[in-house]
Amino acid sequence: MHFSVLYFILVLMAGVGIGYLILRTVDNSRLTGVKNQTLMLMREASEAAERVKKDRLTEAKEEIFRLRQEAERDIRDRRSEQQRTERKLEQKEENLDRKLDRVVQKEEELRHKQEELQQRSLDLENVIKQQAARLEEIAGMTREQAEELLLRKTEEEAQHAIGLRLKELEEKAQREADRKARDIIVSAMQRCAVEHASEATVSVVPLPNDDMKGRIIGREGRNIRTFETLTGVDLIVDDTPEAVTLSSFDPVRREIACLSLERLIADGRIHPARIEELIEKATRDVEEEIREAGEAAVLETGIKNIHAELTRTLGQLKFRYSYGQNALSHSLEVAHISGMIAAELGVDEELAKRAGLLHDLGKAVDHQVEGPHAAIGADLAKRFGEKPDVVSAIASHHDTLEVNSIYDVIVSLADAVSASRPGARRESLDAYIKRLEKLEELAQAFNGVSKAYAIQAGREVRVVVNPSNTNDGTVHKLAYDIARKIEAEMKYPGQIKVNVSREMRATELAK
Repeated sequence: MHFSVLYFILVLMAGVGIGYLILRTVDNSRLTGVKNQTLMLMREASEAAERVKKDRLTEAKEEIFRLRQEAERDIRDRRSEQQRTERKLEQKEENLDRKLDRVVQKEEELRHKQEELQQRSLDLENVIKQQAARLEEIAGMTREQAEELLLRKTEEEAQHAIGLRLKELEEKAQREADRKARDIIVSAMQRCAVEHASEATVSVVPLPNDDMKGRIIGREGRNIRTFETLTGVDLIVDDTPEAVTLSSFDPVRREIACLSLERLIADGRIHPARIEELIEKATRDVEEEIREAGEAAVLETGIKNIHAELTRTLGQLKFRYSYGQNALSHSLEVAHISGMIAAELGVDEELAKRAGLLHDLGKAVDHQVEGPHAAIGADLAKRFGEKPDVVSAIASHHDTLEVNSIYDVIVSLADAVSASRPGARRESLDAYIKRLEKLEELAQAFNGVSKAYAIQAGREVRVVVNPSNTNDGTVHKLAYDIARKIEAEMKYPGQIKVNVSREMRATELAK
C-alpha cells in the first residue's frame, strides 16, 4: 500500500518534472522566435523611419527653395515699385521746382506791375487834379458846386423815374382791383339803408316857464346840489329862456339826468327826497333801455351767443355820437356792410357781421378806461370769449395794427364806407374850416406847388404846380408824397383825393 502510494508520488513527481522540462523547452523556443520577430520588426521600422525622414527632408528642402524663390521675387517687385515711386517723387520735385520758379517769376512781374500801377495812379490823380482845376477854371464853379449840381440833376432824373414807375404801378393795381372793389362796395352800400339821427351831444331840457328855474335851484341851491351829486351831471341854469342845459362827458349819466329832470318838471314836486326817488327810477329805466337796445341790435343782425355783458355795453352806444352819427346805428350799418362784403368775397358772413357790430365797443367805455377805443373794445371782446379773428378785426379797424386776416380789412373798409358816405357825419363849422385850411397848408408846403385848393367838402385837394420847376414824372411823385403826408398828419373821415395838375401855357402878342 505505502509502496504504491510512494510509487504514485514518485511517478507524479517525475511527470511534473518532465512536464516542467518540456514547458521550459517550449518557452525558450517561443521566446527565441519572438525575439527574432521583434528584431526584424525593429529593422523594418527603422528602415521605414529612415525613408520617411528622407522624404520629409526632401519636401522641406523643396518648400524652403520655393519660399526662397517667392521671397526673392517679392523683394524684386518691392524694389521695382520703390524705384518707380522714387522716380515719381523725383519728377514731382522737379515739377514743383519749376512751378516755384514760375511763381517767383510771376511775383516779380506782379510786383513790377504794381509799382507801375501805383505810379500810373499817382500820375492819373495828378492829371485828374489838373483837369478838375482846369474845369473849375473854365466852368467858373468849384468842385463842391459841380457835385451839388450833378446830385441835383441826378435827383431830378430819379424823381422822374420814380414818378413814372409809381404811375405804372398804380395803374396796374387799379386795373386789377378797382373794378372788383367798386362792385363790392357799391353793392354793399346800395343794400344798406340805415337812417341816422344827427343829435347834439349836449342835452337841453325845455321848461314850461322861467319860474321853474328857481324851483329847480331850490332854497339856497339845495335842489340843484342834490341833483348834481346824485347824477354826476352839471346842471347849467343860465339866461336861456325856458330851458336848462345838462353837461356831462358820460352820455348815460346825461340821459339819466335828462329823463329825471323831465319827470321832475312834469311831477312838479321838486325837493331832495323826490329828486333821489326819480333818479333811481330813471336809472333803472335807462339800464333797461340799454339792455333792450343791445338785444335789439343783436337780434337785428342775427348774431348768436354774444355774452350778456357785451350786449349791455353794445346798448350803451345808443347814447354815444361821433360827428353827429349815432354810434349804435353806425355799428349796425358796419355790421350789415361787413356781412355783404364777406358774402361777395365768399368768406364767413356771420363772423364778419359779428366783428362789424362789435368794432366800436370801446367807445361805450373809453371815458372810463385809458387808451384808444379800438384797443379797449378788443380787450373787452377777448375777455368775454370772442374769437381771435373778431378781436383782431376790432383792434385793427383804424389801421393802428398789422392786418392778420381778411376780416380786419373787411371791417376797416365797412367802417370807412359807413363814416364817409354823404350825410352820415357832421362836424362843427370851426373844426371843418380848420381841417380845410390845414389840408391846403400841407399841400402848399411842397416845393414846386403854386396853388392848392380844398374842394368837395374837404374830400379832394386840387394842387397846381409850376410847370417850369417840374416835369410829368415828378407830378406823380408829388401826388404820392402829398397823400402820404396827409395820412400821417391829419385825422379825417373817409378818404381824400389828391389831384395834382401841371399845365404849360404860352402867350404871345400879334402886332
